[in-house]
Amino acid sequence: MHAPQFQVSLAQNAQDVRAAQRLRYRVFVQELGGDGAMVDHDAGLETDRFDPWFDHLILRDLAISDTDSDIGADAQVVGVYRLLREDQAAQAGQFYSEGEYDLTPLRQSGRRLMELGRSCVEQRYRGGQALFHLWQGLAGYVADHDIDVLFGVASFHGTDPRALAAPLSLLHHRHLAPSALRARSKHYQSMDLIDVEALDRKAALLQMPALIKAYLRLGGCVGDGAYIDHAFNTTDVCLIMDTARLSQAHRDLYSPGRRG
Repeated sequence: MHAPQFQVSLAQNAQDVRAAQRLRYRVFVQELGGDGAMVDHDAGLETDRFDPWFDHLILRDLAISDTDSDIGADAQVVGVYRLLREDQAAQAGQFYSEGEYDLTPLRQSGRRLMELGRSCVEQRYRGGQALFHLWQGLAGYVADHDIDVLFGVASFHGTDPRALAAPLSLLHHRHLAPSALRARSKHYQSMDLIDVEALDRKAALLQMPALIKAYLRLGGCVGDGAYIDHAFNTTDVCLIMDTARLSQAHRDLYSPGRRG
C-alpha cells in the first residue's frame, strides 16, 4: 500500500457530501449488509433525512489519484464522520439518536451536546493512522464549538443479542454511564446477559468493534440497553463521552496541533 497523505476537512458543498454518502454505501450497505428507506442503490449512496443538518467531517488520502481506482473522483475520500450540534438538531427536529434512545438525561444536563454518527473508514485503512487523523479533526471541531458531551449510536454487526452477549455484558457491567447522562433504549434490549462473575473479559474484548474500544479507552461509557436495528443489520449501543473526563495525555494526543 502507498504512503497515505491525509487531509481532514468539513464538507464544503453537495459534491463533498455525496462523496461521504458513497463511502458510507460501500461500508454500511455493501460490506455490512445494511439498508434503509433512503438508500439509493442505483447511485450507490447511503443517505437519510438528517444529512442536510449534519456537518460532515471528511478524511482524504491525497496520495490517491482519480485513476488509481474505479471509484473515480471520490477515491480520495477514505473516512467520514457526521457531527450534529444542539442548534442543528433543533432545526432538524431532533437528534438522530432519538429515534433509538431517550436522551432526556443528556438534554436536561445543561451541558453543550454534540452527536456523532455514521463513522466509517475505508477497509484498507483500518488499523492504521486514519482514525487518528479523523479524531484530530474531531478534536478541533469540539474545541471550536466548546462542546461538553459527545454521544451517538455505535454498532455491532448482526441482530442476535445472544451472539453478542459477552461484549454487551462487559459494557453493562464495566462501562455504564452515570445516571445523570444515561440515555435509555426505546426498544429495550438488556445488555445484562452474562453475570459479571462468569464474564470472560478477554473474549468479550475480542468481539468489541475497534471504534467502541477506542471510545472506552478515552473514558467513554454507554447508555442503558441496546437497540436492535434490523434495517441496518446491527445491534446499537449509545456511546457517551464527557470531554471533561479526557486525561491530559489523551487531550495532548488528539489536539489539533498534534501530528501522527
